[in-house]
Formats: sequence, structure tokens, C-alpha cells
Amino acid sequence: PRHRLCLIADPAGIDIGSTILQQQFNRVGRVEHGSVALPGIIRSGSIGGPDNTFNMGTMPSAQQQITTGQMHRGHMPPLSLAQQALMGTINTSMQAVQQAQADLGQVDNLPPLGQDMASRVWVQNKVDESKHEIHSQVDAITAGTASVVNLTAGDPTDTDYTAVGCAITTISSNLTEMSRGVKLLAALVEDQVGSGQNLMEAARTLTGAVSDLLRSVEPAAGEPRQTVLTAAGSIGQASGDLLHHMGEGETDERFQDILMSLAKAVANAAAMMVLKAKNVAQVAEDTVLQNRVIAAATRCALSTSQLVACTKVVSPTISSPVCQEQLVEAGKLVDRSVESCVKACLSATDDSEHLKQVGAAANTVSQALSDLLQHVRHYASCGEPIGRYDQATDTIMTVTESIFTSMGDAGEMVRQARVLAQATSDLVNAMRSDAEAEVDVDNSKKLLAAAKLLADATARMVDAAKGAAAYPENEDQQQRLREAAEGLRVATNAAAQNAIKKKLVNRLEIAAKQAAAAATQTIAAAQNAAVSNKNTASHQQLGHSCKAVADHIPQLVQGMRSSQAQPEELSAQLALIMASQSFLQPGSKMVTSAKSTVPTVTDQAAAMQLGQCAKNLATCLAELRTATQKVSSVPREYIDLFQSCKANLQMCENLEKCAQDLGSTSKAVGSSMAQLLTCAAQGNEHYTGVAARETAQALRTLAQAARGVAASTKEPQSAAAMLDSAQYVMEGSAMLIHEAHQALVSPGDAESQQRLAQVAKAVSHSLNNCVNCLPGQKDVDMALRSIGEASKKLLVDTLPPCSKSFQDAQSELNHTAAELNHSAGDVVHSSRGTSSQLAVASGKFSEDFDEFLDAGVEMAGHTQSQEDQITVIGNLKNISMASSKLLLAAKSLSVDPGAANAKNLLAAAARAVTESINQLITLCTQQAPGQKECDNALRELEAVRGLLNNPSEPVSELSYFDCIENVMENSKIFSFHGGLVCLLRVQAAHTHYAISEAAQLMKEAVDDIMVTLNEAASEGGMVGGMVEAIAEAMGRLDEGTPPEPEGSFVDYQTTMVKYSKAIAITTQEMMTKSVTCPEELGGLASQVTVDYSQLAHQGHLAAATAEPKEVGFQIKTRVQELGHGCIYLVQKAGALQMSPTDSFSKRELIECARAVTEKVAMVLSALQAGNKGTQACITAASAVSGIIADLDTTIMFASAGTLNPENEETFADHRESILKTAKALVEDTKLLVSGAASSQDRLAQAAQSSVKTITMLTDVVKIGATSMGSDDPETQVVLINAVRDVAKALAELISATKCASGKPADDPSMYQLKSAAKVMVTNVTSLLKTVKAVEDEATRGTRALEATIECIKQELTVFQSKDVPEKSTTPEEFIRMTKGITTATAKAVAAGNSAQQEHVIATANLSRKAISDMLTTCKVIIHPALPTPASHPLTDTTSLPYCRFARENMKAGQQGLV
Repeated sequence: PRHRLCLIADPAGIDIGSTILQQQFNRVGRVEHGSVALPGIIRSGSIGGPDNTFNMGTMPSAQQQITTGQMHRGHMPPLSLAQQALMGTINTSMQAVQQAQADLGQVDNLPPLGQDMASRVWVQNKVDESKHEIHSQVDAITAGTASVVNLTAGDPTDTDYTAVGCAITTISSNLTEMSRGVKLLAALVEDQVGSGQNLMEAARTLTGAVSDLLRSVEPAAGEPRQTVLTAAGSIGQASGDLLHHMGEGETDERFQDILMSLAKAVANAAAMMVLKAKNVAQVAEDTVLQNRVIAAATRCALSTSQLVACTKVVSPTISSPVCQEQLVEAGKLVDRSVESCVKACLSATDDSEHLKQVGAAANTVSQALSDLLQHVRHYASCGEPIGRYDQATDTIMTVTESIFTSMGDAGEMVRQARVLAQATSDLVNAMRSDAEAEVDVDNSKKLLAAAKLLADATARMVDAAKGAAAYPENEDQQQRLREAAEGLRVATNAAAQNAIKKKLVNRLEIAAKQAAAAATQTIAAAQNAAVSNKNTASHQQLGHSCKAVADHIPQLVQGMRSSQAQPEELSAQLALIMASQSFLQPGSKMVTSAKSTVPTVTDQAAAMQLGQCAKNLATCLAELRTATQKVSSVPREYIDLFQSCKANLQMCENLEKCAQDLGSTSKAVGSSMAQLLTCAAQGNEHYTGVAARETAQALRTLAQAARGVAASTKEPQSAAAMLDSAQYVMEGSAMLIHEAHQALVSPGDAESQQRLAQVAKAVSHSLNNCVNCLPGQKDVDMALRSIGEASKKLLVDTLPPCSKSFQDAQSELNHTAAELNHSAGDVVHSSRGTSSQLAVASGKFSEDFDEFLDAGVEMAGHTQSQEDQITVIGNLKNISMASSKLLLAAKSLSVDPGAANAKNLLAAAARAVTESINQLITLCTQQAPGQKECDNALRELEAVRGLLNNPSEPVSELSYFDCIENVMENSKIFSFHGGLVCLLRVQAAHTHYAISEAAQLMKEAVDDIMVTLNEAASEGGMVGGMVEAIAEAMGRLDEGTPPEPEGSFVDYQTTMVKYSKAIAITTQEMMTKSVTCPEELGGLASQVTVDYSQLAHQGHLAAATAEPKEVGFQIKTRVQELGHGCIYLVQKAGALQMSPTDSFSKRELIECARAVTEKVAMVLSALQAGNKGTQACITAASAVSGIIADLDTTIMFASAGTLNPENEETFADHRESILKTAKALVEDTKLLVSGAASSQDRLAQAAQSSVKTITMLTDVVKIGATSMGSDDPETQVVLINAVRDVAKALAELISATKCASGKPADDPSMYQLKSAAKVMVTNVTSLLKTVKAVEDEATRGTRALEATIECIKQELTVFQSKDVPEKSTTPEEFIRMTKGITTATAKAVAAGNSAQQEHVIATANLSRKAISDMLTTCKVIIHPALPTPASHPLTDTTSLPYCRFARENMKAGQQGLV
């Protein structure tokens, strides 16, 4: 669209059109007259030479003239370093372009090639290779041109000149290679009349267009923006002409026509929106807001013109993914500019009619843009249709997989079966229709036979679905439906095999084409980077890799073209598969070489180009690997894993958001009320009205925030207090505005002014009360009051007498000082967190302060003189004052995190606490050499650690480079001190273990720093490292012989299930965070990367140990497909972090997350296909663990006496149900043991049945224990402990069954299984005895003791096993555990003396827990696989006493109980 130019005829006025034109870099239009009666603005002038002077004078009369041309260089600002680097890149590229133009003067001179068959074949192959290379190079040129257009948009100060240089380097390097290829191709087709000369002319035209583009983007040229767009459009036109003359033009011209029409539709809609925005600017009263609208409309128009130009550029090569990516990026720029324009209009005026028109126009632009991008994405993902059966076949494959994964949920299986029946019906009808239209009788018969086979399989599946619907709890019916679905899947594969195969072969052809193109680009980038590569070794290695890949590219291209030319020829497809497989290894080596070369390339643009090409090649190789595996397994392995879904996520406010809004709004209310009072007192009616409106608006926001806080608060009293205080604020504010009105009516009335001041004071008090009702605020106030009450101890005249020795007092003071300093850091950290965190931290701080104050008073009593005592007391008072200031600063920051200087005040308060503590400790510490310095250093480190949590806060005035130099100097000092410490290892032998442990901790700290750096990079959207890690993990799956497995398939299966579920959970969290907190996606993406790496490693081992081998192949395939999904998910997370408000990126991330979730289900399905029974055992073990945890919670409630019955039932009402269920569990135990030696289906059924029965048993036992009443809690605990023992034994039995599955009878795992089965029967028998004795007061104490003795025996067995404990502990914890033994012993003696049953039962329960905890803690300490504290290193010698002590205590406990 043309832009109009309105002349400025009045020095005080300015026209919107001229402003838009000014923002569009001096674009020339036609002269028009228009209104100029708008407020003027003053703009800063250009920077000229050093001798610029300013002259005063009068403005000459208006002259209507237009001057075109370039801005004089003297009026241009000096070039920045980045612009200078770009100029160097452009100059180098211009030389390459000129050389290419000179080379295109004549075609290559080839020797006679001959006319025999071999010569003609060689010529044809060479022509195909040349066409492919030229096509890929033209793709890169157009994509680079589009990138230049997108990157140079907007303010030059915001331009990424390194990226622009990379795009220009890509253009020039590919142009150089293209010119050579065109010369060769022109010589090869010279015999075709005019073909060679047409090619050369088209190539020269393209070279000239590139030269024009390079001149137009020179920073020193100052060319208008239209010149850049025109040059870019010329490149697109020339590229299309060149491809057309080659016979390689885009075949789908209709797609290109629609693409251009959609781009024009976006331009037309944007032009209309600019006009509507102009109308808004004309009615805007504020000049600043008017200019914002103008600037936003200008950006919208510019981004739209860039989109049209970008479309013209990439249209001839739209089949290239890099070109599609550039077009999508241009579309995103339009979307952001439209959103910015709408926001500017909304802030500029309240005119609803104009805003409505702007909104409608914006919706039109967004819809047109969405249509354009959807058109591109449809072309990129779908391509051309390849058969009538695609949709039905895809649906059948997807739904059958859903049925497999829905085992156990009959309703879902039946629902999926209905969808499956409809899809198969459509497929059968299509096949019958094709059979009727088929001319060949044999083909018609084949189609009808396949349709009948499919119809019969459908009928069997429908019958099975009816059975599953009628009997949803019957597992046999579900299994029957699964088997019928599998049969239907096989029939579909047989019927639609050709369609499936065509689709996968087409995918392989596309992947091969993209991989070859990416390899060609990488080779060109490597050659371009060779000049600036300072490392000869890496350059040579990359050169060898490029040569190896270049040798494989022709084979891949020939295979791809042969397969496309002969779609029905199996040999051509086989050749493509073999060429693809052969291409993967050299391609991967070249990727590795290129990535290792990037850091050694000094030219930033060339290095970026090489890195991007290597990254793109790695992605293409991953797709080629997957496509090769897919087509190799047709039709057995066909599954469609990509589904398009749309979801609308609604963002809801949480408690913290509402609390922050209320805190910040309360200040706005206070400020507007102060302005209201001032204006009313001055009698200024206008500004009083303005202040009243601002107060009302702020109160409206305050009310919403108060309602949000009340709705999110769990405590009803707190919610009511918040609403009441907010109500008082509203009522007082209404009265305040009323009194302000009265003050305006009666100016100078002293009584009115007094009432106004009183009401304002009351409102301020109510506002403070409202803020104090926020979560966490009351806790801070309580902490402040606690500190104040404790500090009264310092006001007494005489200190209390000392109760501890000097050494103990000093040790206590040091300990409490460290605790208080640590709590101060927690307060600082929690003030930036949630309200609950602040509440906990402030409460802990007040408790630590009280203990510290007591220790300080005690230390003051040990002083030698009255003067020293006064000094200590004075320091304690200073600490009290600093502590109060710290809490007040934390309270202020938590209410309004955005308040000016709040963070600095909090940091200063924290430092004041640390410094005052240091002063006191220095005063009270003995003058031991180095003692004070070490303690002070530790406390300083503790204080500084808080600064590391907020690196964005300034702590000094040093520049970035000064900071680096400072770090280097301090590192040298740190290294010197480290050497001194090492000498002191030599001198003090008793510190060997401590120093060794410290070294290990330092290593771990360095590792943590690396992890943190990766996370920081990911938070900035740089996810290349994570993508590489996932791709490497995928590549290791294809390595030949895996390392010798140390475990069985079951072990790897268990671990893979854990990591798969972890990936699924993290993926779901990423879907949520993409809407609520996009900045947290980096850490989640890093977690996905780590989990997938572990999953891939375990998958490699699982595939090697799986039987049969088809299962291992399926596991590898599923894990690799999951890897592709994880790569896409991580990339989308990075893109969203770069543009958190980009709606397209959010939708793409959600789609990728759903795809990853589906692929996780496929991995689990593949694992289940390998060992269905062991998978069921894994699931069952997890379920039983949850049951045991639930029983532990129930025991806790029973011990507290809170397990009360809900009705009048007695234990006798549940006794028979318990006995019956326990006997059923014994039968399940037998099936479980026999299942280890039978089929996987039998084992799975036994595991599922045992879980169902133990669930029923625990429920009925809990109900029975509850019915006994809370008056006898110890008996309740005895009964629940009995069923807990059964559940624990069942968990061990399931684990043993899983390990013994499929093993021979003489395998050690079978003996463990038998042992676990005996323990299971023993514990069930013990439960039955307990149930029978629980109502017999004479014997239930004895029964409790017997059960405890048996439990101790089993705990000792666990203690002596080699299983790795799940947690770590310390020797101090072990010492605390022994106190429980002492207590239990005393209880046992007392119970023996009293001979009362309740005492005996309590002793049994306490002894069981004490000995169990002691054995568990002891095993954790002595186990070599777990870390031990530095202060207590364990060796074989030191760990033996723990074992001996544990066994002796266990035996003594048993004897005592007997």
C-alpha cells in the first residue's frame, strides 16, 4: 500500500501521516494537503560533526517540494563496533559476490563425455546431483535473505548485527558454491537448446540482486527501508526464475498463489488497522499517547510490509523448512506489532466506537495471519496426500494403541472400541468402493478379500467390546477385547499395507532431501569458516569429515530421486534405505567436528553460521534415522504419534498474586488520598475531583485483591478479618470523599478541615489493618512483639547469676549466633518467596533471637569488669534493634516487591544483623590465633550467600570487566590460601578425612555450578546444549554392542518406568508453566533432558536383554521417538522463553507436550509388551508401597488417640470379614509364587489380584481397628501393625516374584522367592492370631509380644541383606535411635512388674518401633553405597562396632520381650 506524505505548513503542528512516514525511514510518497492543527512535538536532531553550531532565526514560508536520495554521511552517527564488524562481513561477502558474477561469464569447458549407456547414466546422475545442490543453495540464499529482512527491522540500536552478518555470510557462501554448480550444470545440459545460457543468465540476475541487497543493508549507506525490501523481492523473483529454468520449480503453483493471496490479505487488513489507529490518534488528547499510537501503527505497517516481502522471497523455495521458519518468524513479528498497537490505542482514548473499530481490525489481521501461517504449517506437516486410506488407517493404529494402554479401565476401552469400529467401517467401505471401480479382476478380488478379512475382525472386536461393556470388572473380557483389537490391527496392516508403506517412504524421501540439503549447507559453512579458523587440527578434521559426507551425498540424492521417480519399485526404495543408513554415520561425525570447530573460528558471523548449520544437520539426521527405522519395519511398527489438539488454558490468580496486588495497591490508595487531602485543603476543585477518581480506581483494585486473598485463604477467621478490614477501608474512604466535598463547599472552615483530617487518619489506620491481615504479616508482627518482649531482659539493673561454665556459655553463644545469622538469611530469602515461607522464617528468627539473647545475657555474666558487661549489653541492644529493622524491611518488601529501594534496605538490614553479631562475638571470643578471623569469615560467607540468590541486585559500582579482573585476583588469593590449608593436612593427621571430604564437596560444588550455568542458559532460551544431549543419548541407542549388562531386563524395565513417568510429570508441569510462569521452563526442560538421558541409557541395556529381539527393537524405537518429541519440546520451551507472550509458541509447546505424553505411553506399552507380568509386578509394588504409607499414617492417628468410630459398630461385626479376606490373600500368594514360573499373563493377573485383595484387607482391618474406639489406642496399633506386616511381606514377595520371573528352578532368586512366600504366610498367620486374640484381654498382651518378636526377626533379615537403603543419616541420628531402645527397656521392666495387659501392649508397640528404627539407621550408616558426613568418616574398622551393637541390642530386645 502506498503511504501518503503530508507537508508541514505550520511549525506548531504535525500530521500523523508525515510522522508515520518519518518512522519509515524517509520513504517517498505523493504530496497531499491536510489538517495540521495538532500539538507539536520536539525531536532530537542527528549527530553531526564536532563543529556543529545552532543559529536562531525565523522560519521561511512553506515550500512544497520533495527531495530524494541518501543522507549525507556527515549527518550519520558513528558506527558501533557491531556495525563495523558487519561492514567487514559485507565487504568480504561483496568480494565473493563479484567473484561469482565474474565466474558466471561462461560455462565450464568439459571434455567429450561419450554417448554410450554408462556415459549417459553418469551425466544424468551428475545433473541430478547438481540440481539438488543448486536447489539447496538457493533455499539457503532465500532463507538468509528473509532472515536479513526480519533482523534489520526496527530501531538500528536493537539490531543483532552478528546474526545479520551470519545471514549475509550464508548468502555469499552459498552463492559462491551455486555459481560453480550452475556453470557445471549449464555445460551438462548444453545440448538442450538455450538451456545452458538461460541458466547462466538467471544465475547472473540472482547474483546482481544479492549485490543490491548487500549495498542496501550497509549501516553506512542509510538506504530507505523500501530499498531493502525491493532488493529482497528481486532475490525471490530471481531465485524462482533460476529454479524454473532448472526444472526444479515448486510443483504446487496453486499453493504459491494461495500463499501470496493470504499474505496480501494480511497486508490489506493491516492497512485498514493503521487507518483505524490513525483515527484513534486524532482524538487522543495526550501528545505522548498520540505518538505512541502513531509509532505502534508504524511498526504494524512495517512488519506487515516485511511479511509480504518475506513471502515473496521464500515463495519459490517454500518447501524448505528453513524458509518456512523465516516466514513463520515474520508472521510472529506481525502478531506482536498488532498486539502492541491495540494496547497503545486502549491507553490513548476511552472512545468506545474507535476502540471497537480498532479491535475489529486487529481481529481481522490476526485471523488473516493465522490463515497464512496455518497454510504454511499444513504444507510443512502434511505435504501431498498419498492415498485414500490414510485417515482411517491412522485412526485405527492410534485407537488400538489407546486400547492397549487402557487395560484395567473397561469404560475407556469400550469408548475407544466404538471409535475403532467407525474407522474400520469407513476403511471397509472405501475398499469395497475401490473394488467395484477396479478394472483388473484379480485386483478386485484381492480388495474384496481384504475387506472381508477386515470386516470379520471388526465383528469379533465388536463382540468383545459388548462383553467388556456388560462385565466391566471381568479382566478376561478386557483381555479378550485387547486380543480382538490386536487382530484388527493385523488385518488393517494387511489390508492397507501399501498405503502405510507409501506414507512412510514419502517421509523418508523428504527426510533424505532435507538431510542432503543440510549437509550441503554445513559443507559450505565449513569452507567459509576455514579462513578464520585459528586451529589447524580442527580445520583438518572438519575437512576430512566434509569430504566423507560429500562422497555420500550423491548416493543419497540418487536414492531419493529414484524412489520419487519409481514409487512402486521396491529396489529403488531399498536403495534409498541403504543410502540413508550409510549417510548417518559420516553425517554424525561431521556434526561433531563442526561443533568442536566453532569455538576456534574467530569470525563471529562465520562461527554462528557453522554452528547453526551443524545444529540443523543434527536435527535432520535424527529425523532421517527415525524415518529409516520406520520404513524398515513396515507395516508392523506403524503408529501415528502426532495428533493435533487445541486446548484453552485459563490462568487463575493465586494467593501470592492477590497479596502482592493488595500490598502495592494500598500504597496507591494512600498516595491518592494524600493528594485528595492536599487539593481539598487548597480548595482546588478540579484536582480534587481527579484525586477522588484516582482514589476510587485504586479502591476498586484493592477490593478485588482483598476478595482474592480472602477466597484463597484456608483459615475462615483470617478470610473474615481481611474482608472486614477492607470493608472498613471502603466505608472510611466514602466518608473521606464526602468530607473532602464539604471542605470544598466551605473553604477555610476550621471544623471541616479538622473532620477531614480525623477521617483521613482513621482510613489510614484501617488501611494498615487491612495490610496486616495479609498472610505472613501477622506472623511478622508477632515476631516483632516477641523480640520486644525478650529485649526487656536487657533493661534490668542486675543480671541473673550464671548457670554454665565459661566454655559452655561461649559454645552456646557461638551456636545461637550461627543459628540467628542463618535465620536472618532465611528471612531475606523468604521475603521474596511466599507468605507462608515468610511466616515460618520470621517465627524461627524470633525463636533463635530469644535463645541468642539468653546466651548473650549468660555470657555477659561471665565478663570480668562492669565496663565489659555494659559493652556486651549494649551490643545485644544493637542486635535487637537490627533484628527489628530486618523484620520490618522484610515485611515491607513482601507487601510490595516492586517498591523503590526496598530490596536494598532489606539487604542493608541483614548486613547490619551480621555485623552486630560479629562485633559481639569478637568481644566475647577468646583471643585464640585465627579463631576470630575464621568465625567472622564464616559469618560473612553466610551473609554473602544471600546475595548470590539475587545476582541482578547491584552490590558495587564496578563495571563488568572490573568485576572479572577482581574475581581473577581473588581467585589467586584463594588458591594461595588453599595451598596453606594443604600444608596444614600434612601437619595435622587427624584432619585427613575432613580435608578429603571438603575436597569432594568442592568438586560437587563445581559440578553444581556447571548445572546452574546450563539452567541459566536454558532460562535465557538457549537450549542448544540440551538438544545436543538428547540427540547424543538417541545416537547411543544405535551403537552396536552395548556394555555387558549387570542386571536383568526386569531391573532395566523398573528403572525405565521410573524415568518415563518422571518425564511425563515434568511435561505436564511445562504445559502449566507455559501459561503461568514461562521463565521456569528452562529448569523443567533441563530436567527432561537429564531424565531422558537416563532413560535412553537404561533403554539401551533393556533392548539388549529383552526377549524376543523384536521387543528390544520396539523399545529402542519408542525411546528414540520419545527423544524426538523431547527435542521439539525443549526447542519450543526455549522459543517461548525468548518470547513469553507469543501465543503461537505457547500453542506449539502445548502440542509438543501432548505428543511427548503420548510417546511416554508408547514407551510404557513397549515395556509392557516385553514383560507384561513383571510390569504388573512393578505397578503392584508401587501400589503396596502406598498402602504401607497409608497404614503408617493410620498408626500415627491411632497412637494419638484420634482414631474414633463413626457409628455404633463393634469389632465383632468385622472379624469374619477380616478372616475371610486374609485367607483369600493366602490364595493370591500361591498364585503369585506359581506365576513366577508360568506365563506373563498369569503373573500379571496374580499381581493385580494380590493388590486388590491387600487393599480390601487393609480397609477392613482399619475399619475394625476404628470400631474398637480410641479408648484403647495401643490395641488399635497392634491390629494395624499386624496388617502392615502383611503388606510389607507382600511387597517383598512381589519384588522377589518379579526378580524370579522366567528363571530356572535352581536360580538363587527362586530361593529368595520361597523365603519371601514363607514370611508372607507367617505374617498372615500372625494377623489371624491377632484378630482372634484382640478381644481376649487375658492373651492379647502376649500376642502383641509374639508379633513384635517375629517382626524383629524379619527386620534383622532385612538388616543383613545387601539392599541399598533409600536415605542417608548420621551417627548422631543413630545415637538418638539408641535412646528409644533405652526407653523401651524401661517400659518392658515396668510392664513386667505391673503385669497389666495395656502396659505389655504399649511395650510391644514401642519396642517394635525402637528396634526397627535402630536397625534401619545402623544399616544406612554402614552401607558403602551411601555418603557419610565429613566429621564421621567410616571405614571397615569403624563400621564393625555399629553392626555388633545393633545385633546385640536386637538380641537383648528379643530376650527382654520373651
